[in-house]
Amino acid sequence: MSAVLGLGLSLAAAFGTAPAVAAPDTAATAPHVAFTGPSNSHESAAANKAFFEAVAKSVAEKRAANPGAQSVTIVYSTANAPSFRTQIANSASIWNGSVSNVRLQEGSNADFSYYEGNDPSGSYASTDGHGNGYIFLDYAQNQQYDSTRVTTHETGHVLGLPDHYSGPCSELMSGGGPGPSCTNPYPDANERNQVNYLWQNGFAAALAGARS
Repeated sequence: MSAVLGLGLSLAAAFGTAPAVAAPDTAATAPHVAFTGPSNSHESAAANKAFFEAVAKSVAEKRAANPGAQSVTIVYSTANAPSFRTQIANSASIWNGSVSNVRLQEGSNADFSYYEGNDPSGSYASTDGHGNGYIFLDYAQNQQYDSTRVTTHETGHVLGLPDHYSGPCSELMSGGGPGPSCTNPYPDANERNQVNYLWQNGFAAALAGARS
């Protein structure tokens, strides 16, 4: 057994179970938006934009097929991240209590999925190169940093927020910038306002495209 695999299994045991399915292989197709810092800021911005657009497009297509829906709901799957179901549920609850123009809900026919496992780049949000968004939660990083903060931060990318690693701990999207001692899992007022704006205005454009 390799050291990496051994570490993964021991950390999986600490969280409750081992991963069922590996995350999509995106190394050659899509840049990541990582928790602790990008290797290239332009790549990070492109990844964040691609991820938001992928999720918005998925939600818009379902809304176009069901025009009577009154709210914008993003559906997620935890099937491939069973060890983190509690943190993911807490993350959804935090965001649902923080913003009013969009809601997160677990269910089938998901707009994006969570995965878990080991990755030297840590936790990240990405797309699979085919317009589908997903969040990868790394075992080691979720031991080093507050796991709910990591999960809620990565979920912020689903809602369209970019990273701001130089920000203070009070900013959720500062990610791992403030260090492991930062455990704040809540978005600040500016982040909340930005999400509400994006899902009022940015989603309207995605919906128009889905209806055309």
